[in-house]
Amino acid sequence: MPTILVLDDSATMVMSLSHILKGAGYEVETGMNGREGITKLSEGIKPSVILTDLNMPELDGIGFIKEARKIASARYTPIIVLTTESGGRKRDEARAAGASGWLTKPAEPNQLLSVVKQLCPVK
Repeated sequence: MPTILVLDDSATMVMSLSHILKGAGYEVETGMNGREGITKLSEGIKPSVILTDLNMPELDGIGFIKEARKIASARYTPIIVLTTESGGRKRDEARAAGASGWLTKPAEPNQLLSVVKQLCPVK
């Protein structure tokens, strides 16, 4: 079963995303910031897709993406930024760091699952 890594400092958002993804048949790993995400990747978790918020304490989404791209097992893992930010500058910054895509919060469950399924179909 494919695993999705969800990083967000909002416990409510993590619970909501986890519920949607688990309901669609995905395993879900979570973290409250980019530092926790890097720790999980360094410890050997190999998610099929990563969903990350931009604005988080300790290590924000852009910093997480830059660090994740340095880890061999995550170098080509799709990373989707899920944020309330809608500005083009932040989007360009995320893409330059290595983000694969961008969804604006709150993402509709069908929209979220459509994007995730394109990157990682459930078997």
